[in-house]
Amino acid sequence: MSEGNKKTVLIMKEKHQVPQDVKDELKFFVKTKKAILKALKEKRMTVPELSEELNMPKDKVLYFTMSLLKYGFVAVDEIDDMDEYFYYKIKDNG
Repeated sequence: MSEGNKKTVLIMKEKHQVPQDVKDELKFFVKTKKAILKALKEKRMTVPELSEELNMPKDKVLYFTMSLLKYGFVAVDEIDDMDEYFYYKIKDNG
C-alpha cells in the first residue's frame, strides 16, 4: 500500500468511528459464544439446558445457538426423549 493510501485509510478511520454500543454488542456476542461453546464442549445440551447453565433467557440462548449453527460452530444432534428439544453439540470438523 502506498504512503498516500495509508494516510487516506487513517483519515477514514478517524472520521468513521464505530459507535460504542456496537462495540459492546460485539463483546457480548463473543463472550456468549465462548460460554456456549465451553458448555457444549463438556456435553451435548438443549436450549433450556444451556439457558439454565448460562443463567440467560431461553430466547437469547436460542438466538446465539442458531447463529453458531448457521456459521458452522455447532451441529444438531438427536431430539430429546419428549420430542420437544434438539440437542446441540460442537461441530466435528474432521
